[in-house]
Amino acid sequence: MKNDPRVNAKSFTFRNYIIIFLIMLFFCGSYAGLYFLQIKSTDLIYVLLSMFTYIVVISIAVCILFAFFRRRVLMRPVYRLCEAAQKVARGDFSVRLTPMRKDGMKDEFEVLFDDFNTMTAELASTEILKNDFVSNVSHELKTPLAVIQNYATILQCDELTPEERKEYSRRIGNAASRLSVLVTNILQINRLDNQKIKPALRSFNLSEELSRCILNYDTLLDEKEIELETQLDQTLILCSDESLLDMVWNNLISNAVKFTPQKGKIGIEARQEGHDVLVTISDSGCGIPPEAIHRIFDKFYQADSSHATQGNGLGLALVKRILHLFGGDISVSSTPQKGSVFTVRLSA
Repeated sequence: MKNDPRVNAKSFTFRNYIIIFLIMLFFCGSYAGLYFLQIKSTDLIYVLLSMFTYIVVISIAVCILFAFFRRRVLMRPVYRLCEAAQKVARGDFSVRLTPMRKDGMKDEFEVLFDDFNTMTAELASTEILKNDFVSNVSHELKTPLAVIQNYATILQCDELTPEERKEYSRRIGNAASRLSVLVTNILQINRLDNQKIKPALRSFNLSEELSRCILNYDTLLDEKEIELETQLDQTLILCSDESLLDMVWNNLISNAVKFTPQKGKIGIEARQEGHDVLVTISDSGCGIPPEAIHRIFDKFYQADSSHATQGNGLGLALVKRILHLFGGDISVSSTPQKGSVFTVRLSA
């Protein structure tokens, strides 16, 4: 590892080496002293000086070997970890530390390397998500803004008929509405991610709340001639934030209506299961491909691009975060071309 200008102290100082030297000197000298107490010689002083010199040299050699061993063996994993951490700090999240042991075993440093690799993998994933988020936000904002700008320019033409003006104004209104929903959802997700939303908990009848949400889609259900089947336990009482859960039910019901074909079928069920409340919303729509199920709760992800103009891919991400706020969960099962079933589990 190259000398780092930030390092202005040693973890193992010269004083530590002096202490090791004195300890070695003491033990070697004690052993030599016990040995010389048992012999008599006219050259005792010469032998003592020779042995003293030998002991000092041995002690110094041990200190030097320890310093070499510490730098080349003990500190080598630390140096590798420092170099890798510096690369990560510069934005290189592809750094991975390979095992140092050849026997396949794991010591403390090998476990530390594994944890470091896991951390860099998570950071790389987060960086990709951030870049995708910025790219998707830019795209989603650009589309309605371009629609508004284009039709606003067309409306300046004096040759338009009243019907054309009305139609172009309607399209501008739709684009502005889509933009408003997008910005609102982004702000809501940001507030949820940063835990800035404090739930207002109160007891309410869950079935009544679901019934109110269903009524919002009466017109759409009639237009598409969708058969709606409900099984709502009227005794379900939940202590939660009703306004936030409204967003959950509206997003799930809206998706069910959007993806269910003409004369299709939607089922909504709410029941008690032990200490939990289960809400199931099913549809007879196009379903979700198996490879896409694990991504449908990601921001801006839309498994069916044919309906991309009807949403912005934030609804299910918002649902997931709201349920996480209450300690709830959502699962999905789906069969392509047959439909999907979303199940929400909340603590009663």
